[in-house]
Amino acid sequence: VQLQASGGGLVQAGGSLRLTCAASGRTSSNNAMGWFRQAPGKEREFVGRINWGGGTDYADSVKGRFTISRDIAKSTVWLQMNSPKPEDTAVYYCATAPTTGGVRTRPHYWGQGTQVTVSS
Repeated sequence: VQLQASGGGLVQAGGSLRLTCAASGRTSSNNAMGWFRQAPGKEREFVGRINWGGGTDYADSVKGRFTISRDIAKSTVWLQMNSPKPEDTAVYYCATAPTTGGVRTRPHYWGQGTQVTVSS
């Protein structure tokens, strides 16, 4: 499985940005997909995830501002970032695993990351 994350860039605080994660290879529509981020000098942290049925959950820090969606037929997942804050600046990664729990704790595959910079 290969994951390609894209859509990062520079965005003003309060604006919006949408990240895309395209999966290819031996993908499965049953897999859960997740988004993570890593800011300079910090550990990688969980942002949110979506299961095969479309159920989602998010880290408290982004809840109400970020939304994850997916198109199973296109093997694509999106992270819609609304009202981003400077503290959301990080490299964002997508990941996948066979289970919803596993995508948060033990992803099987990772994308290469896309930089998001939020200016104040």
